[in-house]
Amino acid sequence: MHIVYLHGFASSPQSSKAQFFQRKFQERGVPIEIPALDQGDFEHMTVTSMLQLVDQAVAGRPCVMMGSSLGGFLAGLYAARNPKLVERLVLLAPALEFSKKWQERFQGHELEEWRRQGWKNFFHYGRKRQERLAYGFVEDAMHYEGAPVFPQPALILHGTQDDVVPAALSRDYASRHPNILLKEFPSGHELTDVTEDLWTETAAFLALEHA
Repeated sequence: MHIVYLHGFASSPQSSKAQFFQRKFQERGVPIEIPALDQGDFEHMTVTSMLQLVDQAVAGRPCVMMGSSLGGFLAGLYAARNPKLVERLVLLAPALEFSKKWQERFQGHELEEWRRQGWKNFFHYGRKRQERLAYGFVEDAMHYEGAPVFPQPALILHGTQDDVVPAALSRDYASRHPNILLKEFPSGHELTDVTEDLWTETAAFLALEHA
């Protein structure tokens, strides 16, 4: 088994959940790769550039793909386009309807200012500082479907108190796709207070021995 874990927006391979799952898989001898999705260039990051990086990380090897928030959305997009390479998915609060929800996040004048200026500052949690993100990120995201359809078995783990990506999105998504198993937890978007529960569900779904 080969795991590829995709972190969330403005995050990094050093995020607490990424590190938690890395420890858990490594303890069981399961290789895991956690690419830095912005490749050190947050300003020019796009969904397209991230998918290209994911393809490099997969490197033509069948894998189980995990993703948190934006990473979960990317995992779904990649799985839909590469059904022979992705065997299963584990998605943590996946950012479904990403482009639509992203645009709803900002007032119209804020988007227009971002477009006019060409960039907007965001706090990068991986590097602990404000960094620019070009408006091309928004334009590129519009080219992708909001709810990727893939045939592989998938587990979605979502917090009922998520105020960033409402759990209702995952409920609706799972109700329309019989290949998806949804598990909910009394937690928020980060899910960092239920990591052991996340691992229990993940290990069971992946049929890991000595989980």
